[in-house]
Amino acid sequence: MKTLITATLFSLLPFSLLSVPDDLPINKIQVIGSHNSYKRAIEPALFHLFQKKDSVSASKIDYEHISLTDQLDMGLLNLEIDVYSDEKGGRYAHPKGLEWVKGQTPFDPQGQMLKPGFKVFHIVDLDFRSNCLTLKDGLQQLKAWSDAHPDHKPIFITIEPKDGVSKSKELTDPEPFTAKTFDALDKEFKEYLGEQNIITPDVVRGKYTTLNDAVRHGKWPSLKSAKGKFLFLLDAKDHKRDLYIAGHPSLKGRMLFANAEPGTPEAAMMIRNDPNDGTIPVLVKQGYIIRTRSDADTQQARLNDYRDFEAAQKSGAQIITTDYYLKSTHFKSDYVVSFAGANRYFRLNPLF
Repeated sequence: MKTLITATLFSLLPFSLLSVPDDLPINKIQVIGSHNSYKRAIEPALFHLFQKKDSVSASKIDYEHISLTDQLDMGLLNLEIDVYSDEKGGRYAHPKGLEWVKGQTPFDPQGQMLKPGFKVFHIVDLDFRSNCLTLKDGLQQLKAWSDAHPDHKPIFITIEPKDGVSKSKELTDPEPFTAKTFDALDKEFKEYLGEQNIITPDVVRGKYTTLNDAVRHGKWPSLKSAKGKFLFLLDAKDHKRDLYIAGHPSLKGRMLFANAEPGTPEAAMMIRNDPNDGTIPVLVKQGYIIRTRSDADTQQARLNDYRDFEAAQKSGAQIITTDYYLKSTHFKSDYVVSFAGANRYFRLNPLF
């Protein structure tokens, strides 16, 4: 009878007030974080030039973020970083946008873009200003913040490898990702963040034959054992995802999880950007960690439309990204994404 009464009282508590025990596996929480977390605003003169050419596309990238560490200080538990390969250095050091509109503020006064290594920005030649111009710098910022907050909750970070052929000959062609590039990417995570600070696929797989087997048996680490650590998810499909997996069955030895298909040996973390996707709750219940979005292309913020955020919460997706953990400073809107209650960006997963 006592157990029944306790359970009844527990069920009546507002969901936002329920505490999250340290022994809870990390796939049974829900967090809010940011999309294109590094992004600074395009300078007004260049933005207005682009807006005249393509007002619709311009409206979709009319946002910016505070620094990575300021976001973590707020309590956000997910970040997204776009990376461009630059093996020799200097490929993106002179964005064409600086030529299209003269007199802009220098974007790389320390010459970081001239050095070899992965670069971090949104769109070549146009949306190139970043709170961490290099992946090295971004990882070092994360490492310093983590060292200063050793008991922080696990932080989920999406890494999107950017390449492809530019639509115009006027634009810089990104360097293609290869198997060698992905090996170099893993090396940067080890060197500048430290493997000991990362929950890798090997950690989760443990003694299971495949990574998929491990997560289907609920073998995600607990919040307690994940304190002070990071998890990384490669936002790539098809060719690039296959390149990252090749030679690493169940992602053995890799630093990042892959956006693998359910049931495949490498399946553990996945991206489902549409929060209304009916497969999300099914996948979450099966043990996978899912990342979805509450808003995109500034659309929901401009309309003060919370329907996708509400769908994201109900879906049980463990990671919800937004561009609006703060109100927009680019247009008038009251749209802000956070959970109700004291823990604005972290809570129990409603599906559990």
